Amino acid sequence: MKTSWTPIRHTAIALALCGAFSTAAFAAGQAGTQAQPAAKPAPAAAAATAPATPAPPANATLRPGDDFFAYANGGWLAKTEIPADRSSWGAMASLAEDTNQRIVKLIEDAAKGNGEARKVGDYYAAYMDEAVIEAKGTAPLKPQLAQIAAIKDKAGLVRALGDSLRADVDPLNSTDFFTENVFGLWIAQGLHDSTRNMPYLLQGGLGMPDRAYYLDASERMAGLRSSYQKHIAAMLKLAGIDDADARAAKVFALEVDIANSHASRADSADVLKADNTWTMKDFAAKAPGLDWKAFFKAARLGDQDKFIVWHPSAVTGTAALVDKIDLATWKDFLAFHRINQMAGVLPKAFVDQRFAFYGQALSGTPQQALRWKRALGATNEAMDEAVGKLYVARYFPAENKARLQQMVANIVDAFGKRVDKLDWMAPATRAQAREKLKTLYVGVGYPDKWKSYDGLKVVPNDAFGNAVRAEQFHYAEEIAKLHRKPDRSAWAMPPQLVNAVNLPLQNALNFPAAILQPPFFDPKAPDAVNYGAIGAIIGHEISHSFDDQGAQFDAQGRLRDWWTKEDMAHFKTASSKLVDQYNAYKPFSDLAVNGQLTLSENLADLAGLAASYDAYRASAGKGAGEEGDRQFFLGYASSWRNKAREASERRGILTDGHAPPQYRTATVRNLDAWYKAFDVQPGQALYLAPEQRVRVW
Repeated sequence: MKTSWTPIRHTAIALALCGAFSTAAFAAGQAGTQAQPAAKPAPAAAAATAPATPAPPANATLRPGDDFFAYANGGWLAKTEIPADRSSWGAMASLAEDTNQRIVKLIEDAAKGNGEARKVGDYYAAYMDEAVIEAKGTAPLKPQLAQIAAIKDKAGLVRALGDSLRADVDPLNSTDFFTENVFGLWIAQGLHDSTRNMPYLLQGGLGMPDRAYYLDASERMAGLRSSYQKHIAAMLKLAGIDDADARAAKVFALEVDIANSHASRADSADVLKADNTWTMKDFAAKAPGLDWKAFFKAARLGDQDKFIVWHPSAVTGTAALVDKIDLATWKDFLAFHRINQMAGVLPKAFVDQRFAFYGQALSGTPQQALRWKRALGATNEAMDEAVGKLYVARYFPAENKARLQQMVANIVDAFGKRVDKLDWMAPATRAQAREKLKTLYVGVGYPDKWKSYDGLKVVPNDAFGNAVRAEQFHYAEEIAKLHRKPDRSAWAMPPQLVNAVNLPLQNALNFPAAILQPPFFDPKAPDAVNYGAIGAIIGHEISHSFDDQGAQFDAQGRLRDWWTKEDMAHFKTASSKLVDQYNAYKPFSDLAVNGQLTLSENLADLAGLAASYDAYRASAGKGAGEEGDRQFFLGYASSWRNKAREASERRGILTDGHAPPQYRTATVRNLDAWYKAFDVQPGQALYLAPEQRVRVW
């Protein structure tokens, strides 16, 4: 699931874990607002960002049962400062930093080669050439702004809105609901038909992360709204657009209207609310105000007879605004968002202004990323698997893949045995669950088939043009899926991403090569530590097939109720206890964790940790003991070490489907073995009586 938010898609790919499982950003070139002074690229051995066995806590008097996160990570927390160019810092970000430095060296070397590798090197080098970008000024942007300025009527506006559509969201794999374009498009297998790909239409049109930023009455949000309106005006001024302040006010007011029709983040995560198949006639009847036939023709979707409308209220509300709001305001809306999207490949003044709002005001990040990190993120965005192919060839040995595949098999087997032992599950439901496990596709390291970038034109010294062509190339590739059958083995993450993902429509898992290194997987570490770290991640992704969302999909990836009524009632009751448990966590006096929003991830954490523990004990046999159990749980807690700036953590609580890492670590309080391993007693802060411990799978 997407967990790190960035408004400029061609400068970084944001991470996803439950889709993905964490809050780190893209492994190779984390969001363009982050950077440290460049270090010499590290050799492969330098990937180890933590000792094989977790270090003892900084304060030996701290009891594990009072704060297990601090107990396991005390030494790291005491000595670690968040880098000035980061909104947060932790195990994943540190590993990604090491990985980035190795990838940069690979890309620089690729520029000396030929073919696809040379194309990667040229893309990166063009982005790095700030002198050329400064010399060109706004000239590359002007043709696009001129097209917007030439719109003469609402018919032209509709065509422009359709032409701006991009395949830049993913509601299920990466829980990515954000796009600055008026709507977002996702191409994937149909919710009920596993034989064809379908277009999904999602809400969009906002420049801030979520509707809450527009509608929340708090003083803090009001301040961010004021800063954002000033940002709109500043961007318009930099592009040479006159009367920018007044025009920015109207653009902001339009976005407030759009936000009023948007679904909440919690509702967006409810796939049953998204299960809306519309025909062209439905669009005309349910969302008047926009010529949908012309819109879809401009978006190259004119041959599609059915769409899945993920956010009906937003589609209806935005269509009405196309009819209601004056043409000039819509044109300014299009102009601002195009400037905002392309800021990374425009002169420094645009880059700095974007960072001033998105980095400093919105995320609390003091310092902008150095250019090489932003260039790396842009290159990954444009040619993710081409970069991944370079990384795998150099840094992912075959023996690592084989060992991980065995761990996956062990944990899948352990999960299956847990299913077999569930006394509340009916035989019919158990058989369906077993079928999901039996047919699960697990990708380890890298895809079975690599993407081709033959159709992407990369021109040296043309960073802006390369970004535009890459965006259009990606859109064309996604549109082409509508004329092909679904591919269960297709990957949703490139190999150089420090992350992992469950793909519910494909009944598949991806474990990219970059996460399969220390501190998550260390070939030299005891099995207990590896099962606690990468094993819990493997278990987490397997468990997503059976969380509150994944459990709604069958073995073929179809949205279908395969549960008995009684089994589902039990599952929901058990899950509600986990919602209550997380609702009680309050990082700030005025803001608590949202147990419902984070339920899918919390369920996956709980079931995944339990299954990995079972697999560890089975593999260790008689050699397992309390010391091994302690290493297992410390390995788990150490993998979640993380620090975040307040603005970043608040944003995550409002928009991220994952709980803050310290509360994910607290998953251990639901496992009986943890109590025995650390002698956790009544009266300690994390203690739960046996009957209060949440047990689902």
